[in-house]
Formats: sequence, C-alpha cells, structure tokens
Amino acid sequence: MQCTPDLLPSDITGVTIFDERTQEFEFHPGPVFANFVMVDEINTTSPRTQSALLEVMQEGRVTVDGKAHPVPDPFLVVATQNPADLEGTFPLPEAQLDRFLMRLSLGYPGEEAELSLMRGASMAAPEDLACVLDGAEMSRLAAAADRIIFADPVYQYVL
Repeated sequence: MQCTPDLLPSDITGVTIFDERTQEFEFHPGPVFANFVMVDEINTTSPRTQSALLEVMQEGRVTVDGKAHPVPDPFLVVATQNPADLEGTFPLPEAQLDRFLMRLSLGYPGEEAELSLMRGASMAAPEDLACVLDGAEMSRLAAAADRIIFADPVYQYVL
C-alpha cells in the first residue's frame, strides 16, 4: 500500500456499497484484509488515515458502518517511513508507534550496495520467491510461542 497525502481511511479499510441488483449493501474490503500488509511511507498520509491503519493493527478488525469485520489471522504489517524532517510528512505519535514490534533504521547503503541496486542485481520478481510458511503454520507457531514460559532471570537479562 503506497501512502499519499490524499489517501483516505476508507481506501485502506474498505467501504460498504449499495448493490442495485440485490437491493442490499455489500462490504468491499480494503487492502488491510490480507495476512501480510506492506505500507510504504506511512508518515506521508494524513494522521486520520494513519490512525485507521493503526487501529486495525491494535484491534484486529475493521469497523465500517457499525459492523465489525475481522482481518485474517495471522495479520502482520510492515511499514516504512520517511525522515520526519522531510516536507510533506506527518509525525507518528509515540502512542501509535507502540503498535509496532520493532523499529529499525537502515541508514544509507554503501557505495557497492548502491551500485548493485542501480544495476538491478537484486531485482527478484514476486513469482520467483518461494513460500516458506503458510498462514496456518504461522498461527500454529505463534500459539506455541505463547505457551513458552521463561524464568525471571531471563526477563531480567532481556530487560
């Protein structure tokens, strides 16, 4: 999902549309209804749209017209953001950043890596990528991880 300043919350969550043939309202899900959602430049979209995405991440569901629609399980969001000092960015408040498990700063690539990127050496088409884990297996592993018990010294060491 490419974020832009004109992206609306309904563009990511989905909308309810009236179907004249059936004379009923139908929910049309947005791009957040996937197991894996890649969000590019999250801080270039408005705070309202950021909030809609972060709410989905926290609640595991989207509410449209008073009806809750659960997102698939497992549900994972990876997002990139532009440096905050660039024009056209909206800051992500700390209260929203806590929805993410980790925050990495990759920095700028070295000269050799940049040359490799420019030459297209790392270009891999999605169809060339092999699946290593399906959603059911990922959910099973997540449930197993929740059952692991750590002794207090391990928590202290990590802290």
